[in-house]
Amino acid sequence: MQFGSLNLKSNLFLSPLAGYTNLPFRLTAREIGGLDLATTDLVNARSLIERNRKALELIETNEADTPLAVQLFGAVPEEMRDAAVWLQEQGVDSVDINMGCPVRKVVKVGGGSAMMTELDKTAYLVRTMVNALKIPVTAKMRLGWDDQNLTAPRLAQVLEDAGVSAVFVHGRTREQGFSGVVNLPGIAKVVEAVRDIPVIGNGDVTTPESAKHMFERTGCQGVSIGRGAFYHPWIFKHTLDYLKTGVLPDEPAFEERIQVMRRHLDLMVEVFGESKGCMMFRKVAPWYTKRFGPVNQFNKRVVMLETRDEFESILTDYLDWREQFLGNDGQLKPQYRPQSMQPSFMDDQPAVAKRKHIPVPKGPVEVW
Repeated sequence: MQFGSLNLKSNLFLSPLAGYTNLPFRLTAREIGGLDLATTDLVNARSLIERNRKALELIETNEADTPLAVQLFGAVPEEMRDAAVWLQEQGVDSVDINMGCPVRKVVKVGGGSAMMTELDKTAYLVRTMVNALKIPVTAKMRLGWDDQNLTAPRLAQVLEDAGVSAVFVHGRTREQGFSGVVNLPGIAKVVEAVRDIPVIGNGDVTTPESAKHMFERTGCQGVSIGRGAFYHPWIFKHTLDYLKTGVLPDEPAFEERIQVMRRHLDLMVEVFGESKGCMMFRKVAPWYTKRFGPVNQFNKRVVMLETRDEFESILTDYLDWREQFLGNDGQLKPQYRPQSMQPSFMDDQPAVAKRKHIPVPKGPVEVW
């Protein structure tokens, strides 16, 4: 796939996921394979211009984290332009404009989903950025503000005329937040609306099968994965293999999951320091353990993690405890299988199920 002058090796993308898709996670996913262009957490353009410390942390990168896009939000054309120009000077490969974030603090300043409601202003802002840059400019949007205002097809046309190199479309409205199911026909209408630029679909892609389904149902040229990647960072490699061969790859062995979880923590400590890295990892580890089987003992301790050595102690205790009940294949040992379950049934039922629904923040969008 090609975004303007940027040649990409994969049409699978890592979506921005605020608080999660930082440098350590991007490196973790890249090391597993199948991912090419990854995007940072969304960052406020004005904060970047002011070289705000937190904003600079959000775009932290290194030579292994490439190609990289930075996602900007803001509603002032000059600020968005100046922030993008500075990013270009720092060696960023692409700039993405957030037009889909439903969070109130982003929308109330005219950014995120609010940009879908005023097409003329949005077109001017985009054109201001495109004219000042040599690197590609892309945009991520939702289908519209609500079901009565599905403006994405028209917005995509406006953006293409303004010079964007691609559009990413989350198949939900701003009003939906992350509730309900992704609207694949809605994404297909965006694909039909543009002339030449690629459309990248997004939403509810948690397995290689769901990625293939999105390609087939929408005609999109690429798929962007957010929560599904954090829950299962192998998804990029597995999806590429599945699309090429039609055969689903085997699930990673339990030992491999442990190895990748350790590597993720090591990167968190390397980038953020031991104290902060361990504190941030408290919300990361439970995502990995969703496929570990019985895990309450581990989760109760890891959410209070303070040091790298403490993690190893927690993990060792958990592995010793787990070995009593489960084999490495995730199957309950025969002596712990309920009597009511017939052997023929249990043979096909791993204790560690593949989760296709991923929990999201509860409550209305306004309080996120």
